[in-house]
Amino acid sequence: MLKSHSCGELTKEQVGREVTLAGWVHRRRDHGGLVFIDLRDREGIAQVVFNPEISKAAHEVADGLRNEYVIKVTGEVALRPPGTENPKLPTGEIEVIASDIQLLNTSKTPPFYINEDVEVDENLFLKYRYLHLRRPRMRDNILLRHRVEKFMRDFLDAKGFVDIETPILMKSTPEGARDYLVPSRIHPGKFYALPQSPQQLKQLLMVAGFEKYYQIARCFRDEDLRADRQPEFTQLDLEMSFVDEEDILNLVEELFTSLVETVKPEMQVLKPFPRLSYAESMERYGTDKPDVRFGLEIRDLSDIVADSEFAVFRSAIQGSGKVKGICLPGCAAYSHKQLEELTELARTHGAKGLITLALPSDDHASLEHLTLDEVKSVAAKYLTIDQVKEMVQKFEAKPGDLVVIVAGEPNMANRVLDEVRREMGRRLNLMDPNLLAFVFIVGYPLLEWNNETGLWEPMHHPFTAPYEEDIPLLDKDPSKVRARHYDIVCNGYELSSGSIRIHTRQLQEKVFHLLGYSSKEIEERFGHLLEALEFGAPPHGGIAPGIDRVVMLLAGAENIREVIAFPKNQGAVDVMSDAPARVSEEQLDELHLKLKDEALSELELKAGP
Repeated sequence: MLKSHSCGELTKEQVGREVTLAGWVHRRRDHGGLVFIDLRDREGIAQVVFNPEISKAAHEVADGLRNEYVIKVTGEVALRPPGTENPKLPTGEIEVIASDIQLLNTSKTPPFYINEDVEVDENLFLKYRYLHLRRPRMRDNILLRHRVEKFMRDFLDAKGFVDIETPILMKSTPEGARDYLVPSRIHPGKFYALPQSPQQLKQLLMVAGFEKYYQIARCFRDEDLRADRQPEFTQLDLEMSFVDEEDILNLVEELFTSLVETVKPEMQVLKPFPRLSYAESMERYGTDKPDVRFGLEIRDLSDIVADSEFAVFRSAIQGSGKVKGICLPGCAAYSHKQLEELTELARTHGAKGLITLALPSDDHASLEHLTLDEVKSVAAKYLTIDQVKEMVQKFEAKPGDLVVIVAGEPNMANRVLDEVRREMGRRLNLMDPNLLAFVFIVGYPLLEWNNETGLWEPMHHPFTAPYEEDIPLLDKDPSKVRARHYDIVCNGYELSSGSIRIHTRQLQEKVFHLLGYSSKEIEERFGHLLEALEFGAPPHGGIAPGIDRVVMLLAGAENIREVIAFPKNQGAVDVMSDAPARVSEEQLDELHLKLKDEALSELELKAGP
């Protein structure tokens, strides 16, 4: 190799030794005849000193260096003079006294600073992603991702799992999102689909007898993007035979606990992982992906205010709605502007408004002797003091707290209070960035009713097994069927869904029919899987944690684009290569495709330049 050492590995142990380094000029400083270069490579930064008395030729080359030039330097490792050490750098005790330099390449001025972590428009970062990845923070994110994936492979290999690749070109099947379609040249008019997950394939590997399978799998979903979602993503795909839910959940808990302790030991893990039923999670947090690092739990106040004279509460309950709220510690003194901001957040997510009760804070050791005159709220005159005290007791509220209430349809109330809770968790600094609070959500319904289509839909996917004792309810009352489905959530992000699968043809066909598929559609879409289930399919189940989200949490990043080497932007565009892009008429002809020009023109007008 061109270098004997990496920049970041030099310590005082190498003092007196000649080394050769190669990398990029991170920063150049000229101090009274001496030229100092911070030389950067993947492993870190080392200071190189060019002294004309030691090498005039090297000093002359160094005098013309600019940031991001690529150089090779040979010199002797020396201790820095006392008082000039840099404790912020692992190599801060030493420097390299250069005797020779070779300029390997020059560089244009980058479109943004690489040696300073200043904010830049994200599309500029994405256009020059290869430069953005030179920044130490981005480099560290990608190296962290490498360590995470390596740990997962080593962990599962030690547990007897087999790493098996599955095809990328597959048949389109329902997985909950739109497929990316790939036209076939050899079979005109037919299409492959990029896999939303290897779901059926890993089940077939269980039928094949491999018993423990895993894969770092690439998956594709054509859906609207957000901070924790990309059109292509990576998951740790797992499947096991002869297991129940406990086997899978215990494996995942051990995997994530060991992962954090190994690759990010400075972070804390809440353990053992708590388990919440789906119903309990919705009741306490308003969501099935709760952030349990902090309290601010939702309480149902409907029974307390059912007989109140406040029309907002009464009409909500009479209309089969709920009155629910959260208690915000020490927020009774919120200004009108702050309350209006919270109210606007509630409206954004479907509420007509917020009802607030500000509890007095002046010289109150407790709220036992509270009077209505001391409660600041538009609802106070419609409530009795006993009702207010019951609310205080339910929230275990303290003087100076603010109770925030939403009345209306239950799903809306949960959604709004979930958003308010998360926002206040941020505002009140309740979210410990060094704590990873994993939680298992279990006990999901198997199905949910879609009012628009008039059909049942799977809460997870159509291959999820119901509890054995609930199978008769598929014919009688599908809404009451419980699924052998579990999620793992961390700090408010869903990392994975998993389930025990259906492993008999009869039950799988019954579920397909319940979802509205005709016998012909079932055979066309799933015939290969159904036939496989007739050849001694073992009981099996699995899970597939999203690696992008795991690394995002470990890195403390704000979105998964920060931990993916070459992501798409929020419009699903690769700004660097300008994809998606048009293709030539010749390529379309080969694929037997023809664009609808008028429709395309309309779409382009809507999309803009």
